[in-house]
Amino acid sequence: MLAAVVGASLAGCSSTGGKRAEDARKAQAAAGKSAVTTPRWTFAMVTHSGDGDTFWDIVQSGAEQAAVKDNINFLYSHSDEGQQQAQLVQAAIDKKVNGLIVTLAKPDAMKGVIAEAEKAGIPVITVNSGSEQSKAYGALTHIGQDETIAGEAVGDELDKRGRKKALCVLHEQGNVGHEQRCAGAKKAFGGELQNLYVDGTNMPDVQASIEAKLQSDRSIDSVVTLGAPFADAAVQARKTAESKAEVDTFDLNAKVAAGLKAGTLGFAVDQQPYLQGYQAVDLLWLYKYNADVLGGGRPVLTGPQIITKTDAAELEEYTERGTR
Repeated sequence: MLAAVVGASLAGCSSTGGKRAEDARKAQAAAGKSAVTTPRWTFAMVTHSGDGDTFWDIVQSGAEQAAVKDNINFLYSHSDEGQQQAQLVQAAIDKKVNGLIVTLAKPDAMKGVIAEAEKAGIPVITVNSGSEQSKAYGALTHIGQDETIAGEAVGDELDKRGRKKALCVLHEQGNVGHEQRCAGAKKAFGGELQNLYVDGTNMPDVQASIEAKLQSDRSIDSVVTLGAPFADAAVQARKTAESKAEVDTFDLNAKVAAGLKAGTLGFAVDQQPYLQGYQAVDLLWLYKYNADVLGGGRPVLTGPQIITKTDAAELEEYTERGTR
């Protein structure tokens, strides 16, 4: 009888204790309190984002939430110009930050400054772009998707949908990851794929360029954009051009989820940007705290995942809160 009472008591603790701990953790996060007692290290993230790119808002959000949990002072800066991005990294080194998170969209511009971080004893994690250069440049690991594999996934999906001629819209010239995406799609796609270079800093120009291409070539039955903000421009271009081409895109946000649900977009390739930011901060913290390194010398992959109308309803809630 005593054993039964003790067992019931323990079961009660088990069923409620975990919930209380989780509630306490959520309350701490909401109040901006850390879940650890390690020193308040400073980590800086420097990306190749241009202004107003919702993808990088999601990356930054993930990083900031992990920073709260890990008692990290988090600094964020960005530039879509390679040399300016390198200067921002150097500024972080000069501030003697305890860890760096960088993107390598334009690796040649970043190589020297990453070496400077290594000389200063600052651990570096690369995210999103530059998986092929990350290890050679001395980074602990790379977090993101393999852009060639992601492109091949797009080519396979286009084949499944019976597409014959696709347009791959590159909005940032010189970005090696974008080139890899289109090259991967071209390699896997059984039809014809053409590249179209546009000025991603000028959305009216993006729309006009896609519209002109669709008007001049009626055989194009699919337009693939390389970022969520450009999918809407492609949809508008298709409408104005009176084209029947399907619009597909890399990356996910609330507008893309709504477009998938409504059927104005065919599919999206999600690389989970929130996870890239969150994991980068968390892994730097683990390295500083416990000398942990993930990946075993290989990238930690966060994608690709093909998202269709079937998945959109489930993910819409997360896109609206800015975590997918």
